[in-house]
Amino acid sequence: MVYDTIIIGSGAAGLSAGLYAVRYKLKTLIIKGDFGGETARAGVIWNYPGVIGIDGYELMKTMQKQAKDGGAEIVSGKATKITNSAVKRPDLSKQDPEVGAQNAGCYEVEVCEKKYTSKSIIFAVGTERGHLNLPNEAELTSKGVHYCFTCDSPLYADKVVAVVGAGDAALKGALLAAAYCKKIVILVRGDKARAEPVTLEQVLALPNVEILYNTEVKEIIGTDKLEKIILTKEYNGSAEFVLDGLFIEIGARPNNSLAIPLGAELDETGYLKTDPMMHTNVPGFFAAGDTVNLFGHFKQDVTAAALGSVAATSAYQYVQKHPNVCELHALEHNK
Repeated sequence: MVYDTIIIGSGAAGLSAGLYAVRYKLKTLIIKGDFGGETARAGVIWNYPGVIGIDGYELMKTMQKQAKDGGAEIVSGKATKITNSAVKRPDLSKQDPEVGAQNAGCYEVEVCEKKYTSKSIIFAVGTERGHLNLPNEAELTSKGVHYCFTCDSPLYADKVVAVVGAGDAALKGALLAAAYCKKIVILVRGDKARAEPVTLEQVLALPNVEILYNTEVKEIIGTDKLEKIILTKEYNGSAEFVLDGLFIEIGARPNNSLAIPLGAELDETGYLKTDPMMHTNVPGFFAAGDTVNLFGHFKQDVTAAALGSVAATSAYQYVQKHPNVCELHALEHNK
């Protein structure tokens, strides 16, 4: 069986792409991987348009149902390899320079020792958030431990939180949270922050924000919710810091390993390069969501979903232009 498009990823970008793809009547396969991505672990989301407060996992289940009800096939498992049966087609270059200029052909995706074939790929695997890798961190995620200021800082109105991170994203997150929180303590591992000077100046000017340098989180303590953290040095006379919330912002790594062997170009930070319509430099290979850096550090469910819809539109246009690309290459290989 040959699919029109295979979507790798089942977060906001992948499921949005799936919904749009089936609306375009594309034969669509969604490979789940880590279902829902970061959104499924985000707790209650208050800033998704049209929905007043919804658990992230439930939002992803709803989006999955929309795609499935529209006709998308969904398989569980993680994609482990993407290959392209591409050969040069000089004859096609006269018809379409896009195809003739580079290798283009059928894509094959391996999942749990099974192989699926498609005319196009929508790559929406997102990023891997930086974690402290401490005991209790995973168990208390969304129960006091968070990774998204925009999503979760409004939950901590008039409460005390700590922020782990020294970069611009961490300090800008603290600026956002400062509008809600009674007290914010930024924990910096080294002896200086790496944020832009203007961001640091803004943080230092806030009366409810404090920076502790050369300080790390040693333990995260709590049963049903976060209760306190243990620091590597004393704060206000004790290494125990009782608080309401802990925000971890120590960077994220784009999951690009499956795209690199195809020759997909990356930007200087490792994200896939795309044009505004989500085309990569590889014909028939589109990217969406947090795996691209179109909006810089601003990565939200609403932007991911938007990029997924754009990628599906481009995949539709590509398949319309090259409906027989798999058959052409099958004939070429059988000569």
